[in-house]
Amino acid sequence: MKINLLDTLREKNPIAFNISNFVTVQDVANGINALGASPIMSEEQNEAEAMVKMCNSVTINLGAFTEPQLEQIATVCAFANKYQKPIVIDPVAVGAVEYRTERCNELLDQIDVAVIRGNAGEVAALADVAWNSKGIDAGEGTGDLEDIAKKLAKKRDCVVVESGKTDIITDGDAVVRIFNETDLFKLHVGSGDMLSSTIGCLCGVEKDPFEAAQTATVIFDVAGELVAKSMKQPLAGSFGPQLIDELHLVDVKTVEKYAQYE
Repeated sequence: MKINLLDTLREKNPIAFNISNFVTVQDVANGINALGASPIMSEEQNEAEAMVKMCNSVTINLGAFTEPQLEQIATVCAFANKYQKPIVIDPVAVGAVEYRTERCNELLDQIDVAVIRGNAGEVAALADVAWNSKGIDAGEGTGDLEDIAKKLAKKRDCVVVESGKTDIITDGDAVVRIFNETDLFKLHVGSGDMLSSTIGCLCGVEKDPFEAAQTATVIFDVAGELVAKSMKQPLAGSFGPQLIDELHLVDVKTVEKYAQYE
């Protein structure tokens, strides 16, 4: 795993273009900035090409979209493919609502993506595997989580990051499992969105999305775990700001010391 990509990111300060949802946009922007990249957000279709041309990666969060926003998202993604900028998709609550699933699949049918990052329910829905999704939560289902992630990776020819107690990253063949974890990620609504944006940042400095995705995930997971361990009790309201602080403070040596993966 290329953990030293964290140093590369801070040296290059890539521009990370994010289409975020209104619930978590501030956490996402602050997390990107703290990590060492440069966040830029836009909801205007008329500047889509200019934004894509200047950025190093595009991360799309489908957490709270409208039909006009979907038009902008499709335009941005088309330009990202044209200018060969990696796209990370976060399919929030796909599987819980049929409309979201349909619209996300329509988007994925039109574009090439580098990484899809979601929980087990979201990944299962996009992989056409039956699952009892529950809003933004993973819900419950049966089946091998690694096989489900592999199925989606092969279906969309991309890397899949399946978040959970163990994070699973796969390109359809190889699998990396990351065991750093804290329940506070589930208490802070923006954690998943921040992870997706972190993956986008690393994709902006590493051409191999499999390498970028696993490195970004372990950096983010270690940061969260360190914050959780420093707390005397689980404080959901304090976790988010401290996670942003830790993303700024964490370094390669610290990640290498605490990272647990295989």
